[in-house]
Amino acid sequence: MAEEPDSLVLRYLRRIDEKVDRLTEDVQDLKIRMTAVEEGLVGVHRRMDRLEARVERIEKRLDLVDAHL
Repeated sequence: MAEEPDSLVLRYLRRIDEKVDRLTEDVQDLKIRMTAVEEGLVGVHRRMDRLEARVERIEKRLDLVDAHL
């Protein structure tokens, strides 16, 4: 007996399954990249905090700070 071709519904389901697999891989890649961006941003914030502290010390030494603050 000859093998029957897959039903139309089954073919569509297989295509959908392949697309979902690709989307899953893309989302995983995006999550990894987003984590790297977040970690980089944390580093930038730390550096800005340190710079802010340094500027405050410089302002105090040069008496540039308002007495009302």
